This record gives sequence, C-alpha cells and structure tokens, in this order.
Amino acid sequence: MTLHSPGPASSGASGARLIYHKPDVLLDRSTHYCPGCGHGVVHRLLAEVMTELGLPPHTIAVAPVGCAVFAYDYLNVDFVEAPHGRAPAVATGIRRVRPEAFVLTYQGDGDLAAIGTAEIVHAAARGERITAIFVNNGIYGMTGGQMAPTTLLGQRTTSSPNGRDAALMGFPIRITEMLAQLPGVTYAARGSVADVPAIGKLKAMIKRACQVQIDGGGFAIVEALSNCPVGWGMTPQQSLEHLKGPVVETYPLGVMVDRGTASAAGPASGGSTGPSSTPGQPEP
Repeated sequence: MTLHSPGPASSGASGARLIYHKPDVLLDRSTHYCPGCGHGVVHRLLAEVMTELGLPPHTIAVAPVGCAVFAYDYLNVDFVEAPHGRAPAVATGIRRVRPEAFVLTYQGDGDLAAIGTAEIVHAAARGERITAIFVNNGIYGMTGGQMAPTTLLGQRTTSSPNGRDAALMGFPIRITEMLAQLPGVTYAARGSVADVPAIGKLKAMIKRACQVQIDGGGFAIVEALSNCPVGWGMTPQQSLEHLKGPVVETYPLGVMVDRGTASAAGPASGGSTGPSSTPGQPEP
C-alpha cells in the first residue's frame, strides 16, 4: 500500500512512500477463525513485533489446545504443540535445553486460566525467561461456547444459560493481576483489540514483553482482551462495543508491573530491579 504525496518524494521519483508492508513472518493463508475474531489482529501484532526485533529465526513458540492452536498456521516460526494448558511447562523445557532461543507461548483464557493455571503460575513464580501472549475472550470458543474462568458476571454461555452467578460459579479471575504480584514476573500488562488506538497500545505492550526476554529479564505476560462474536451471540461490531464497555470494566487496561531488566544470571531473579508502573495506567 502506498500513499501518494504532493510534497517532495520520500521514496523514489514517483513521490510515493510506503506506509504498509505485510511482515514476511505472517503467512498468506485463509483463516480458520470465525468472522470478526480478534486472534488475527494479535497474530499481526506478533508478526510485526518479531520482525522489528529480528526474532523469527531464533523463536520457538508453543501453542496449546483451543483456538490459539491455529497460530502455527499463520506465523512462520518454529512451533511446538502442547497438551491443553501445558504450554508454560513445555516452554520451560525448551528454555532449559535451548537457552539461546526466544521462547514464546500463545494461549487462550480457557487454556491458560483454567486447565493450565498451575503451569502458568509456577512458570511465573520461577521467573522463567518466557514471553506469554494471553488472548482473553472470556469463553471457550472452540468447544461450543462454555463458561470460562474469565467469563463476565451475568454472561450467558452454553454452560451458564441463565448467566454467570458468582454465588454458584465464582467471580471472573483477573489472572494477569495475580501473576503481577510474583517477584519472578518482570512485566505484566493488559491491552485490547477493540479499536485502532487500543491496538497500537497493545503492540507496544507486546514489544516491551519481548524486549524483556531479549534483555535477560524474567517472565513477561501480555493479556490481549479479544472478542468472540459467535460465542457471545453478537455481530462483530456489537462485540467490539461490548469489549470497550463491560469487558474493560471487569478487566482494566494498562501495565500492572514493569520491573525493568532483570538479571540474566538465572531464571528466578527475585524482586524489583527497576521502577514499577501504577496498575491500570496505559502503556506509554
């Protein structure tokens, strides 16, 4: 895509300058995802960030069961498929045998915040040099739209047809805030795919989380609030408005913690090594 400017030529005699380029790491394939799904946006941001940081040749990514598993069809990096919820455990093994690699996990909320709760908590507690991308759409999108640990109160799903009731089903889990309390976590943030400004901030968060690992820091996680129009029973536009309203009210956007560059001496780096941001404040 080019923009033709009446001003001085910035790229060649035609006066056209490049404003868009599809990253080579983003494969040109038809999507598996439902119309309006936010996973593709997150894929695009990952592709941009990895390309800008020169990571694709060094990356070993882990995708588990769920909608997140399709990531290896669209990102041209080495992927390992993990059993449901076990991506952090598999990534830990990769980190131990391939210390020079860039290790990434790509997980949904039904995976990371439910069956994989133990794995993500203990990988974070150990301060493993892993960058976790956590796509939270508040529902089990692949298996029929059941309630997830992150489903909003009152939300109707196939397993909560009358709406989520806290007395019966508990409250939504703010997993990123929980992890941010652990000393082994160098960076934890939450962004959204709801609109263009939010997507720009989400990209900055992903880039920061990747840079933490490059710099030898500990565990880093970025939660990406995403929509699931089919699972939510909404049109894509309705789902984006819902994302900007009730979803963000339950899951505030911003950086929960940024402890700076941790020591590269070992996986568990201990306490804070830099200024910590205020929870709920947006990524600069």
